[in-house]
Amino acid sequence: MTTEIVLQGGSLFGSPGAEVAFLLARIVFGLVFVFFGLNHFTNAEAMSGYAGAKGVPAPELAVPFTGGMLVFGGLGVLLGVFPTLAAGAILVFLVVTTPTMHDFWAAPEEEQMTEMTQFLKNVALVGMTLGVLAISQSPWPFAAGIGL
Repeated sequence: MTTEIVLQGGSLFGSPGAEVAFLLARIVFGLVFVFFGLNHFTNAEAMSGYAGAKGVPAPELAVPFTGGMLVFGGLGVLLGVFPTLAAGAILVFLVVTTPTMHDFWAAPEEEQMTEMTQFLKNVALVGMTLGVLAISQSPWPFAAGIGL
């Protein structure tokens, strides 16, 4: 059974200002992940140490690999280039790393609030990433429009 949604103007962005709002959302969302990803490279040693302490195997490889995922994902969403793969890369990163790196339930009491905040921030980002993924096959305004 398929449900069809008819949109005003035949577009996801039929309401006034929706195209510009979505562009601004993509810019903010994408740049945050580009920044996070670049941080994996500029602070690789410290991040690898932290990842190793959290039990991540081969953190010296995992940190730059996930940094690449984040840069690719952030730029892809920002520019509208391979948006499904871009959002997928961000989603995989968040789903895998969030419970590993921000395990507030196992953190010492003095770190639990900080880890819970980071965990919940990532959960909110998972929600937004799922939204981006859901519309990744639709044409995006002000986008390169390169995809699968």
